[in-house]
Amino acid sequence: MGCSFSGLNALYDAVNGGGDVWINENRFRIVRQLGEGGFAYVFLVKEVISDTSNPGLSNKFKDSSHLSDDGTYAMKKVLIQSAEQLELVKEEIRVSSLFTHRNLLPLLDHAIIAVKAAPDQSWKHEAYLLFPVHLDGTLLDNATAMKAKKEFFSTSDVLQIFRQLCAGLKHMHSFDPPYAHNDVKPGNVLLTHRKGQPPLAVLMDFGSTRPARRQIRSRSEALQLQEWASEHVSAPFRAPELWDCPSQCDIDERTDIWSLGCTLYAIMYGVSPFEYALGESGGSLQLAIVNAQIKWPAGPKPPYPEALHQFVTWMLQPQGTVRPRIDDIIIHVDKLISKFSH
Repeated sequence: MGCSFSGLNALYDAVNGGGDVWINENRFRIVRQLGEGGFAYVFLVKEVISDTSNPGLSNKFKDSSHLSDDGTYAMKKVLIQSAEQLELVKEEIRVSSLFTHRNLLPLLDHAIIAVKAAPDQSWKHEAYLLFPVHLDGTLLDNATAMKAKKEFFSTSDVLQIFRQLCAGLKHMHSFDPPYAHNDVKPGNVLLTHRKGQPPLAVLMDFGSTRPARRQIRSRSEALQLQEWASEHVSAPFRAPELWDCPSQCDIDERTDIWSLGCTLYAIMYGVSPFEYALGESGGSLQLAIVNAQIKWPAGPKPPYPEALHQFVTWMLQPQGTVRPRIDDIIIHVDKLISKFSH
């Protein structure tokens, strides 16, 4: 999917007081806002088909599995204030368009338009990105709600949710050269509850995704990587080598394995394994991470099997070069599933 620039790409429909948005040839009505962060807003939208000769989105896709039964989708609107932001959005669109996997959120359509700046606005472009909608929210939303009720996922559901994240990451890590997601965390995992089945887990937000392998050969390159990571990789899920990068090292996709280990812990206990450090006087998140100081909270009764704790610890090895790769993780999680799924 290329990025096209055209004032006609995503015109507001003035007739409805700005309630409708066009993304290329298709028209969507904004139902309500779902969330916001930084310069981006996420809306629930519903496709409007006013002309029976234009079947709308359905004629865009050979694979109808991405189309919603009731015409509702999630639309991300990004206000773009600088040339650098514009490049980042274009890169997110390019990268999102590479991936085709049921556990990775697909970008269905997009448009970037130039807008006439009003006196009180600083942005010059707006981007519209259209995705399938998952109304059950993120793993973070679910974990927060469960924590309040002192509820926990069953061991079987923990493993099944985690297995799906592994499958999505394997797809990204299998490219040549591999891509790292760089921001695997509960807030970027969409969950959909299904009757009689484990929840469907879908990894989203490829705004920080980059080719995974980097050779660091100087102090300035190491500092540059740390600075990039501090802006793009959520601190409680950030691998040690991105906090304190040696001047001579090779970084690879195993930064994601660290975040995956933290996320497995969070599926069980609702938080990153290092967030306790934020609450301790004199506690340092960076120190807790760099030293891999994990604390195990009280869990469900009966508690999770010790094998799950050992699994998390295996992923959270401070040395990136000895951390397992995604294929090793999948072999291990499949063994655990056959052992603990009843």
